[in-house]
Amino acid sequence: SASSEALASFGDGSVFVEKFIERPRHIEVQIIGDGTGDVVHLYERDCSVQRRHQKVIEMAPGWSLPDELRADLHNYATELTSRAKYKNAGTVEFLVDTADMKAYFIEVNPRIQVEHTVTEEVTGVDIVKAQLRIAAGASLEEAGLVQDNISARGVAIQCRVTTENPEKDFAPDTGTLSVYRHSAGCGIRMDGIGYSGLTITPYYDSMLVKYTARGSDFPETLARMKRVLQECRIRGVMTNIPFLLNVLTHPEFETGIVTTSFIDDHPELKKISSSRWNFASSRQSDQRKVGRLERSLRYFANLAVNGHPPELGADPTKLSTSHADTTKSLLPDVEKSASDAVGGMRKILLEEGPEGYAKFVRNNKQLMITDTTWRDAHQSLLATRMRTSDIVRCAPFTNAALSQAFSLEMWGGATFDVAMRFLNECPWERLEKLREQVPDIPFQMLLRGANAVGYTNYPDNVVYEFCKQAHKSGIDIFRVFDSLNYVENMELGIKAAAASGGFVEAAMSYTGDVSDPSRGKYNLEYYLDLAKQLVDLGAHSLAIKDMAGLLTPRAA
Repeated sequence: SASSEALASFGDGSVFVEKFIERPRHIEVQIIGDGTGDVVHLYERDCSVQRRHQKVIEMAPGWSLPDELRADLHNYATELTSRAKYKNAGTVEFLVDTADMKAYFIEVNPRIQVEHTVTEEVTGVDIVKAQLRIAAGASLEEAGLVQDNISARGVAIQCRVTTENPEKDFAPDTGTLSVYRHSAGCGIRMDGIGYSGLTITPYYDSMLVKYTARGSDFPETLARMKRVLQECRIRGVMTNIPFLLNVLTHPEFETGIVTTSFIDDHPELKKISSSRWNFASSRQSDQRKVGRLERSLRYFANLAVNGHPPELGADPTKLSTSHADTTKSLLPDVEKSASDAVGGMRKILLEEGPEGYAKFVRNNKQLMITDTTWRDAHQSLLATRMRTSDIVRCAPFTNAALSQAFSLEMWGGATFDVAMRFLNECPWERLEKLREQVPDIPFQMLLRGANAVGYTNYPDNVVYEFCKQAHKSGIDIFRVFDSLNYVENMELGIKAAAASGGFVEAAMSYTGDVSDPSRGKYNLEYYLDLAKQLVDLGAHSLAIKDMAGLLTPRAA
């Protein structure tokens, strides 16, 4: 069945069988290369404490591994990346079978890892700085990275503090931080941001701060990390700090040797309500005592703001609610026109059609913009959680401010999916309501070729009908793209959008450097050929989609 699935999905039924390792340790080697074949390693990290294959606690180096195995891992990592002429920081990851202490390669992560801090603490190498130096053209030697001069001193442990409830299967918790005070001291590093009054929402990664402790050996480092987690004060939301303390104080972890199944083998680690710790301060010995002060503060704050509850005899009618409204609106007055006539740039599009609009844009000598606030910024900054009613309130102001814009990208992509599944709103009704409020700006949507606004390929007739209805409901411009520039996938989207009567903007996903002929496949000829194919398919305009920010001024 696996071969059949592979054949159906990829056109190749080949299946690779990998060795199953029952209780492995997850060991990774930090490397840095300069692209010439010269690579150094910054020793290894033990990342075996995991939950659902996600790292929870990391340490460097892997001091409990045999020295011969550690040396082998370093050699494997540097030889592999040297042959590939690897450039910049990367992580070569392995599984170590605890039965025979043999290592098995997993993958290379071509980026800096969350847990890079433990490597920096034991080697003294600033990995971020080294990345920037190499990216700017420096060799390893020029960046001060010579293997013989790099050593690992002491032990470092990192704990990721998240706003999650371990007793509810680590469900994210939300609220406002009533207290946020860090711990500090010798050998302690903190990476994170927070403050009292910060609102924690469910829309982003739940990690709040990383603590990294360093000491001369594992017991000293472990003691420092326990103290840090005891002394830091994060109140107002649930955190995984009690869970981390349960892990750090477990006898098996205190030996320094655990496998990736450690948390699964000890479900009691998640039971933080009944946890008791043998700490010097009795006030920190269990969760009830830790939360007592916070509950008292919340009670008094509620009384100060809302008064005594009625069930205690308070009379709400005697409370004064009158106050002067001191808020000042910065929005200009927008008078609704008595006429239903369409103006702005959309008037040109409707009167001249897609070809006429494309001709107007080509002849226009002034800079024109596409505003993506309602889609791309909405997704990236607000997790696509604004309701239709929220956007409708600002729509008239947007119409007045951007009536001369080329387009307003406001639909498609994740906005369609989130409106329907998370906000329980009809994305079609959203489009039609916003069209009524914004008659003067051409509406633009993101169309993923044959994927439309979904995450799988749809039948041709579905894509055609979707585009037809989208244009009828208010979409003027369809921006069609494929992240791999797969023209066959884009072809259906382009033709369906054109058949609906819409303006087709075909996007080319940019990578490489067209100003450097030696960069291989993605050169100027590649993009010129791609542009010609897209125009031949019926695109009215072309867009360069520089998702990774690689397009330099010279290349542009």
